[in-house]
Amino acid sequence: MSSQSAAGQDSNFSKLLGIVIDKAENGEAQARMSMQEHLLNLHGRMHGGALFSLLDTTLGQASHSLFGGEAGSMTLECKVNYIRAVEQGEILCTARVLNAGRKVHVLEARIEQAGKLIATAQATFICK
Repeated sequence: MSSQSAAGQDSNFSKLLGIVIDKAENGEAQARMSMQEHLLNLHGRMHGGALFSLLDTTLGQASHSLFGGEAGSMTLECKVNYIRAVEQGEILCTARVLNAGRKVHVLEARIEQAGKLIATAQATFICK
């Protein structure tokens, strides 16, 4: 089994977290995830690691979408700003490639819930 997914396809890890990829094309991606009990931290809110995983997955889908459906890049680095806690419901992540070089993609992503900003990310992906 491959640990990488082609654009628009879910990986086993994404399925485990309940991430649903809605779109991955032309350097942009959108995915969503709902609160589930196994995603809670000790304070009853969505764990930051789950939020990071949604960001990283969506960023990866945006990057991969530039390779015609083939997984052609992976995370080199990612910086996240956590802004607001998630206590219930569904969250939506959007990502886009800001610069697509031959060897490196620079991207940004946002997680929102009901129009409120939850987290942002900036990432660099290395291309195969």
